[in-house]
This record gives sequence, C-alpha cells and structure tokens, in this order.
Amino acid sequence: MQAVFILLSFQSVLGAFDNLWHHEWQARLPQRVSARRELALHAAREALYGLVFLGLAWFEWRGAMAGLLALILAAEVLVTLADFLEEDRTRRLPPLERLLHTVLTISYGGFVALMVPVLHDWASMNTALHFRPHGWVSWLFTLYGLGVLAWSVRNVRAVRRLGQSAARQEPSPAPMADTSPRGPTVLVTGATGFVGSALVRQLQADGRRVIALSRDARQAQALLGQGVWVVEHLDQIPSETRIHAVVHLAGARVVGRPWTAARRRELLDSRVKVAQALVQLMRRLQQVPEVLVSASAVGYYGAANLVSAEALAEDGPPQPGQFQSDLCVAIEHEARRAEALGVRVVRLRLGVVLGRGDGAYPMLALAARFGMGSVLGSGRQPAPWIHLDDALGLIRFGLEHQALQGAVNAVAPDTPSQEGFSRALAQSFGRRVFLRMPGAPLRWLMGEMSTLLLDGQNLVPRAALQAGYRFQHPTLAGALRDLAG
Repeated sequence: MQAVFILLSFQSVLGAFDNLWHHEWQARLPQRVSARRELALHAAREALYGLVFLGLAWFEWRGAMAGLLALILAAEVLVTLADFLEEDRTRRLPPLERLLHTVLTISYGGFVALMVPVLHDWASMNTALHFRPHGWVSWLFTLYGLGVLAWSVRNVRAVRRLGQSAARQEPSPAPMADTSPRGPTVLVTGATGFVGSALVRQLQADGRRVIALSRDARQAQALLGQGVWVVEHLDQIPSETRIHAVVHLAGARVVGRPWTAARRRELLDSRVKVAQALVQLMRRLQQVPEVLVSASAVGYYGAANLVSAEALAEDGPPQPGQFQSDLCVAIEHEARRAEALGVRVVRLRLGVVLGRGDGAYPMLALAARFGMGSVLGSGRQPAPWIHLDDALGLIRFGLEHQALQGAVNAVAPDTPSQEGFSRALAQSFGRRVFLRMPGAPLRWLMGEMSTLLLDGQNLVPRAALQAGYRFQHPTLAGALRDLAG
C-alpha cells in the first residue's frame, strides 16, 4: 500500500494546486454563473476522493466492499470525463492547466493499476470493512479526506448560490446575428470581470446592444449569454459597425503575484495594448464612437501616507517613478489618443470597488466576520473606495452626459483611514478589530506592491459632483450596511 499512498499524495497535491491556481484564482469559477455545472462536477469528484482518502486510510475493503470501492473509482473516471467535456464547452484552458490535467490523468491511471491486485486480494475475503490503520499515514490521509470533503461542500454551496443569482437575472436579449442597428451599441473590454459583467447586464437591461472583447470567447459567451456579441480580436468587427460608445475595463489583476519585471510588463500590456487596439479600431470605423470611458485607478496619484493630508482633486499630479502611478499614466495616455478623433474621453480613476460578488470585499468581509480584521501599518493611510453601484453609475453617467469629460476620481466623497475602514467593516458585522500588522514585514515580503496596502490617496470626486452625479452610497457606513445586509 505504500506505493498507493505515495501516488495518492502526489495526486492530492497537484489537484489542490489546480483547484487554487486555475479554478479559484484564474477562472474564478465560484463567481461565474455559467460555471455551475463544472462546479457541480468538481463537487462530485471531490466527494468521491474524500471517500477514497478516508476509506483507504483506515480500512481494508474486503469481499463485496471491494466491488463497492471499484465502483467509486470508476465513478471518478466518469465524472472526470464529463468535466473535461464541460471545460471544453465553456472555457479555454491555459497550457499549464491542460498539462496538469494530463499529469493527473496519468497519475490516476497508475493509482488504479496499483489498486487492481489489492482489490483482487480483498475480494477473495469475507465481506467487511476491516479496520486497518497505517500509523501517521492514516492521519495524513484523514486530513486530505476532510479537506477535500469540505471543498466539495463549499462547491455545492457555490452551485446553489449561483443558481439563485441566475434566477434573479433578467433573460438576455435574443442573439445578435448581424450588425444592423437595433439600439445604441456599446463595446466593452474586460466584460467578464467583476465590474464588466455587472455593467453588461445593466446595459442589456437598458436595451443597449453589447459587444464584448474577451480572450476566451467560449467562457465569455457562457458567462454573458447569447445576447452579447463576443469577439476575441477587434479586427473581427466590420468597419461599417456603428458603435456609439466604448468602455475600457480590461487588465490583469494588480494585486496577486509579485511585481517582477515580467509581471509589470503583463500588467502594462494587458491594459495599454488593448487601449491601442481600441484607438486603431476607432480610426478604422466609418463612424467613430461618441465617447470612450477608460478605467485606470487612484494609483495615478502615487502613494501618500496620511489621511489628514489635503484632499486631491483631478488636477493632482502623478508621481513618476512609482509603478502604480506610471501604470495609470500609461493607460490614460493611450486613452487620450482618441480625443484627436473627436471622441469624448472620460478617464475614471477607480478606488477599491466594493461589491458582494468579487473584488476586495468578500475576502475582507470574511476576515471581519471571524474577528480577523486588521490595522495595516500605521493605519493612518487613506483608503479610497467606491460601491459597485456607484462605479457602474459613474460609467453610465459618463456614457450619457456630455458634461463629464477628462479625468474623474471614481471614489466616494467619504475617504477614511485604513484603520477607520477596517473598524467600520468589522462593526458592520458586530465585530471589533484587535489585530495589527506592522508595515515593515509587509514591505519586505511584498516589495513595492505593499504600497497598495500601506499607502493611499486622499481624494475628492470633484469632477463627478460638478457634473451633477449623485452618489448612491456616499458614506462608508451606509455602503457597508448595504453590503452586509
């Protein structure tokens, strides 16, 4: 059995990595309504693995029980095949995920081959679940089993939650078979993201036609519905297409992997190259769009430490040499090229977007619920934020109101310190903040990326207020009550 346990351990480690890296971080399956079937298959497979881990850790499956274990192993094969078909139907797997799946399949085949003679020997015995511990290995596999069963339950809950979300969403309009006018058309990049997917739903509810640019058309179509025209390349859009507005939200996640040179290039290219392609499309179109709403971030102003510092409006300067500032400046520079074509350009500088479905709020809220909210560094750094409703509201306001143009601080009027934010979040769940995280270890571990946590920008949304926008959630306390409710 030693070889069986070694191979199963290898399988469990690779499977955990595949789950966390590809399913959770990259594909974000628990946040995608279209991933319900795939998550259900994952839950079934994880439940089967849990039974195998616990069953082999403590028992010999003798007699007829050997046949039952063989059925469990065969069921895992059928579930995995169904999962492969579902993944191929709904999303494009990255090369590393395909490689991992191949290695996991080979590994599972080796495990089954090792189990065949064991099951044959067990089948010749009297039927029983014979207690047969294996020392510390049994306890290790108990941890494996409990962990994978807990993940199965978590995926079942995600499937139920996504089913409820799907039931609340309005039916999508009929598929767009051509480019003939049927209402104002909006081209959205980053349409499968947290803000983008919510925006697409609102635009469709408004009766607008939506074109979505996505690297994975199958995944985007499954997520957004057949009523959205999904393209993987902008050159798929004919020059005679009438596009009234463009919303540029595309970009790799800034928080996550360390800001190595390669990662910085990825963060820059995922935003700037798309902006360049959008301007090229506008030049090619027979009629240029009326407006471009392009998102950057409050990092435009660089890093500041004190919330008591004078609040900056949109005329505040960038901080050359700071990566987050240089990144935002590059995005806005490319967006402004559209102005030469007669396009009204709105440059949204977004704060941290708070919403239930994704983004920063779910993890922060989970920590606050369990009393794990923390003051980071001095806690005095500004924490600019905006509710998802207002992030969407400002995008739509920018599409519709000629008065809004140029840079716009997309932040709520109420900017607390990081300590104030953390305490308000905890209070929204009836909790308190007890923990403090010194700044020095974070700066040592995260490098310049730590400025996203330990520094901030004290901003005022002057342009939006002067243009007549009214915030739905102007105060942090009110926004957190809405989200916690």
